[in-house]
Amino acid sequence: MDREFLIDLFADFGPVTIRRMFSGYGISADGTNFALALRAGLFFRADDVTIPSYEAEGSGPFQYQTRAKTVTVSSYWQLPARLFDDSEELAEWARAALAAAQRAKVKKRPKAKKKAAKPAKKAQVKEPAKKAARRKRTKRKA
Repeated sequence: MDREFLIDLFADFGPVTIRRMFSGYGISADGTNFALALRAGLFFRADDVTIPSYEAEGSGPFQYQTRAKTVTVSSYWQLPARLFDDSEELAEWARAALAAAQRAKVKKRPKAKKKAAKPAKKAQVKEPAKKAARRKRTKRKA
């Protein structure tokens, strides 16, 4: 899949950003990556809400082979081939994929950590201003 094909494919969905990634492209909207266009096909972000739709269509999750094993990435599922001919329904699936990616982004946000009490620092002796200035100039030259 080339860039122009992808732009046409997502025309009914709305504006997308297409960036080179791995052996294909990463596709995002509103700063959120929701699809991958790779040699193996087009994969949309999926979660517990959307995976049943992919399963009903007979699609599977993204997989790739390493020297030792096959790795399955269950957060991206292959887009059913029939959707390439139905741009309006593809746009609906793309919106669902974007929503899944946004839900995943919210789940990933780290919780605020409580700051631990820091031990008291030892008093530091400041060096004279001339010495500090000389040290900075020496570092710049290097």
